[in-house]
Amino acid sequence: MAPRHGVGSRSSATLAAILRATERLLLDEGYAAVTYRGVATRAGVTPGLVQYYFPGLDELFIAVLRRGTDRAIQALDRAGGAEQPLRALWSYANDKAGSALLLEFMALANHRKAIAPVVGEGGERVRKALLDTVTRTWHRYRLDDPELTPAALVFVLSAVPRMIHLEQAFGAHTGHAEAVALVERFLDRVEPRS
Repeated sequence: MAPRHGVGSRSSATLAAILRATERLLLDEGYAAVTYRGVATRAGVTPGLVQYYFPGLDELFIAVLRRGTDRAIQALDRAGGAEQPLRALWSYANDKAGSALLLEFMALANHRKAIAPVVGEGGERVRKALLDTVTRTWHRYRLDDPELTPAALVFVLSAVPRMIHLEQAFGAHTGHAEAVALVERFLDRVEPRS
């Protein structure tokens, strides 16, 4: 594919194309495939333009991570107004592409130390957005168990699907169906389907 944008092109559309291309590369081929040339080919720009926007690959990875975090928080804000916010949270956490991208960033953080704090920062931002949503609606559920807090529920609803996606990538599956059934029964009780 011939580059559509030259080195002098500097637009938000070009930047968005670079970030989308990087995210797709991460999902399709893993973080090791993210090079200036690989991103440029996917984005339809020159490698020099990618490097112009992002002089270091860590800067590119961080931009993709922060963009994804911002998108997740926007989606969660919309879910907060949903009639069934716990089901919206469960659906968000079950997104395979989102889980795969998070796992890719976690693996990347083991090799590029500048990435780890940004993964943690993004995780906290998303977790707080989830917690805000659940806390605002907690009274609806009339849960009498003092040990079940909004923070604990947010963690369980977020962690179960991600752990399942991680383990399935390695062929492990024991307990997955039972854990999903347990969560689904709980959701059926507190947010019955219409």
